[in-house]
Amino acid sequence: MAGGGGGTTWIKVLGLGLALLTLAHGLVVAQVELGFGHPALLAVGGLMVVFGSCEAMILCVEGIAQRMRWNPFVAGTMGGLAANVPELIMLGFVLAAKPRLGFIVVAMTLHVGAMAFGLYSGLLPRDASGHARLPEPLVKLSTDQFAGAGGAHLATGLIMLMLHTFSAGSHGGQGLGPIDLYTIGGLLLLVQVVGIVELVRRFGGSSDDDEWAGSVAEAEAAAETPTSLKRILGFGALGLTTSVIGGHAVGDFADELVVRLAEAGYSEMVGALVLSIFACAGGYIMIASAHVRGMYDLALANVSGAITQNAVLVMPVALILLATFGQLGVIPLLPSGAVLPIDLETTSVVLLMFPPLLILWKAVKDDGRVSWVETASMVAVFGLTLYFLAEHG
Repeated sequence: MAGGGGGTTWIKVLGLGLALLTLAHGLVVAQVELGFGHPALLAVGGLMVVFGSCEAMILCVEGIAQRMRWNPFVAGTMGGLAANVPELIMLGFVLAAKPRLGFIVVAMTLHVGAMAFGLYSGLLPRDASGHARLPEPLVKLSTDQFAGAGGAHLATGLIMLMLHTFSAGSHGGQGLGPIDLYTIGGLLLLVQVVGIVELVRRFGGSSDDDEWAGSVAEAEAAAETPTSLKRILGFGALGLTTSVIGGHAVGDFADELVVRLAEAGYSEMVGALVLSIFACAGGYIMIASAHVRGMYDLALANVSGAITQNAVLVMPVALILLATFGQLGVIPLLPSGAVLPIDLETTSVVLLMFPPLLILWKAVKDDGRVSWVETASMVAVFGLTLYFLAEHG
């Protein structure tokens, strides 16, 4: 088994990316000024490293799926969960430095992920009627997570709006306190834990009804001897390590870009949108790589996981970290003792999570297929939400 379409191109890309990042950091040490050339090196090198890390993670996931006899969607979902580890580590540093902006970026990432789902649905193979069939786990389980997350975020956004409007609550409507954040985060994490257990229990095996189950990639995998644990762990370690390196470099580039956007007069929400797009770079590359190789279940697992895992994993972890940092004194509290301020930006990114999650639930749940009308509707709603947040949020 090999990444990058069956060759070693991804290894060369990864090596070149690491070389570019080494050059970029070497120029900094040597105090050589390149203007915007330095961030550009970080962007190009970082994206190349992220591409290599995604290919390594795909190989790791393929090996695990082969040994565990998981279907591609389950394997892709588990791989996506593993890919969140470096993101969560970096998120802790971001929240400690800029808690409010970090929270907004996490919320914006869900909106960007929803748009990615809408756009990708237009690339799926379709039947004569123009419908694209979706994997059973996505239809029967991920949609439940869409609904649960949508309800939770709608309730949270509404209570933030009411507390601020009437200056009510323990913190006079200024913000949410540690207990609030622990409660919201803990309940959302419960949805993620139960979802993982149900995913493996109900859908862990291969399905004969899956129209992509007979893909060339799976047929080749079935004919091979099981991948050794040493090889699986090696690819996993390589993928996680390089994703941290590449993600950090891309993040540095995005930070520089946001600073320049702010200097040019763009709003904070535009900067947060840019940061969230680059935060999803690894997922986009993995989706594209899997799609090119005909592994549509794996691609769908990542594109849907970018939404569900953000809503019931990354977001709750961010809330719990904020509460912990606030209690430990790592980040300053508001005068009222609140941790997360309630303002237009923080409220809008939470409250406007509901429409995308609602239309995702409806488009996928009704018949397990996506029509062109549903694709157009998703892109329109997700695009409108992003526009409102960037322009008026």
